[in-house]
Amino acid sequence: MSVDLTTLVTEGWRPEWSDIDTRSTLDLVRLMNAEDARVPAAVASAAAALAAAIDGVVERLEGGGRLVYVGAGTAGRIGVLDASECGPTFNTAPGQVVGVIAGGDGAVSQASESAEDDDDAGAADLAQLTIGPGDAVVAVSASGRTPYALGAVGQARSVGALTVAVTCNPGSPLAAAADHAIEVVVGPEVVSGSTRLKAGTAQKLVLNTISTVSMVRLGKTYGNLMVDVRAGNEKLRARAQRIVELATGCPPEEAAAALASADGEVRTAIVTLLTGDEVTAARDALARAGGRVREAIRVDR
Repeated sequence: MSVDLTTLVTEGWRPEWSDIDTRSTLDLVRLMNAEDARVPAAVASAAAALAAAIDGVVERLEGGGRLVYVGAGTAGRIGVLDASECGPTFNTAPGQVVGVIAGGDGAVSQASESAEDDDDAGAADLAQLTIGPGDAVVAVSASGRTPYALGAVGQARSVGALTVAVTCNPGSPLAAAADHAIEVVVGPEVVSGSTRLKAGTAQKLVLNTISTVSMVRLGKTYGNLMVDVRAGNEKLRARAQRIVELATGCPPEEAAAALASADGEVRTAIVTLLTGDEVTAARDALARAGGRVREAIRVDR
């Protein structure tokens, strides 16, 4: 089937860049940097739509549902990346944030370009996850017409899941198919059609925002501190102690002792130091506060 790309902004051609293969390295670096600088403004223009989608995602996560990113190629890889980083950063439960890429896990490191044309595969991959009405599915596609992503959104909607489209073209089929459309129009790429560039950067910013703001709303931070960080190496253990110090104003040795007593649980250590609670009481206060440190320190004792 013939595909008409001439109407897609992401496939646009800029004649003034037709000589880039003759330009100096410094000129090319400056050109790319100037174009990349356009991306944050494009994301900002979608702020209201992004906030509305995040509120829907938070509602599902609070109810025990999942956040599922789905996409093909670069878009799929960015989703897998964001999902994989939620565990160590926010201590999300296994399977709470999931990245699904066309062609399966192997397509993360080895491109499987033809997989994006299979809408049935997109539907089947989500069906295999037993997506339901309590879940939120974020489909990412620069063009907004990727069959795999459209199939995934169709499956998600058929079972009542929340659907969000992240695209870089206005008025796309994917945007029309989803409950929430986040359209971040960044314009033609320096290398025409190479949507791993500005479009990919825009997708990364949008997914960063979705996951981070969702986790803040869920109480995974105290102020701007990662109080649910999973300290799995020396750097993260040092960061955990630093977080306790910053949150409580206590000296390093006191923070280290509180963390040791709390079995490394940053939130619990902070509550013990701020309230004088024993570890068991601090955990109970956190449980009653839904894990939110700010509320736990105000819990009646």
